[in-house]
Amino acid sequence: MRLPLKLRLTLAFTVSMALLLAGAGAFLYVRLGTELLRSTDSALRAQADALVAGIGQQGLNFGDQSAVGAAAVEMFAQVVDPSGRIVESTSAESGIRWVSAAQLAAVKGPTFLERRAAGTRTPIRLLVVPADEPGQRLYVVAGSSLESRQEVLSRFLFVLTIGGTAALALASAAGWALAGAALRPVERMRREAAAISVSDQRRLPVPETGDEIERLGGTLNSMLDRLQQAFNRERRFVDDASHELRSPLTILKAELDLALARPRTPPELEDALRSASVEADRLAALAEDLLLYSRSDGGRVPVHRAEVRLDEVLREAVSAHAIRAEEAGVCLEVDAPEETIWVDAARVRQAVDNLLGNAISHTPRGGRVSVRAVREGSNVRLVFDDTGGGFPPEFIDRAFEPFARADAERAGAPVGAGLGLAIVRVVAEAHGGSATAENLPNGGARVTLVLQAVPSASLA
Repeated sequence: MRLPLKLRLTLAFTVSMALLLAGAGAFLYVRLGTELLRSTDSALRAQADALVAGIGQQGLNFGDQSAVGAAAVEMFAQVVDPSGRIVESTSAESGIRWVSAAQLAAVKGPTFLERRAAGTRTPIRLLVVPADEPGQRLYVVAGSSLESRQEVLSRFLFVLTIGGTAALALASAAGWALAGAALRPVERMRREAAAISVSDQRRLPVPETGDEIERLGGTLNSMLDRLQQAFNRERRFVDDASHELRSPLTILKAELDLALARPRTPPELEDALRSASVEADRLAALAEDLLLYSRSDGGRVPVHRAEVRLDEVLREAVSAHAIRAEEAGVCLEVDAPEETIWVDAARVRQAVDNLLGNAISHTPRGGRVSVRAVREGSNVRLVFDDTGGGFPPEFIDRAFEPFARADAERAGAPVGAGLGLAIVRVVAEAHGGSATAENLPNGGARVTLVLQAVPSASLA
């Protein structure tokens, strides 16, 4: 189980602060120790220089500064010969040899050493400097106890520990408060989101912070708007689909009930069955269109591309509608180049049939419906024109929505399910294209279908 985000942020802040304080404390501790040692070395160097200058003139007399034994004197000095024997000393107890003959033999210039006083753990800082007298090799040994340095460092470490712990505790509390303040708007949005139901129109409270939290709230509200629109669209789709399915089912049941209501002659039964068959075909076509549209909403429309002749697809569709057009007194025209395109012939034929059927239905007797195909690079443009009354202006923007109809404004036209143009758009988008509708300046309607007509790995 993962820790809450607020706690994780606080822990991360605390650990980072602890590392920062530890690094800063270590740096200050080392720097203080170095500076104290440098100060001691400077004092030893000054003392040694004074001793070297005084040798042979006035002897050594720095006064008794207590023994360098268990008590560990603060500062002392000796003059020794190459064997390490003490010639002169400022210490009352002058028997301690701090430097051996071997160490003295290695001294070529001022050399710093560290030793420990007998019986103690206190380090002694030594400076050995050659100081020759005429005819005699001597060395000046200046020393100082580092006990005071250790005491200063110990006190400083104690202060660092106490102060660092207090600072870390304050930083943790501040981190907890800051994390809580930063996440409080997120928690409010979470509670509000949990309370929003499917039909609720409320939106999340967006804090005016000008940062990522405000942008997150805006993004979530935009997502809720899209989900609400999708929900409303799906609800309308289900309502419209239910209404469209109810009509043929009602007619079908009425025909069957009427046929069973009383004894029928064979011709009467044949008429009833023929009418029922028509309604069943209508139901099957409607169900197929509904299935295709529902798949398109999830991007799952199957498209099986193959090489086909564009002119053959259009002429076959026009031939299939020729009888109906003749009965309606409408002239059909087709103008298509002998182009080979890479499309799903069955889907394209379905879209063409829908457009031809709509155009014939809404074109008055004596009118004309034309189909024109134009190749435009990797695309093919199919233009369907009719000489009917055109689309109502308020209908054009929603012409390709499911169950959208202009039949109420186009008197005398048969009422369809309102899925024809929606299926046309589905087919166009499945082929990487588009579909548009418009009114012609001189009257009539135009629907343009654009298809990507070349092989494409992303669209195959």
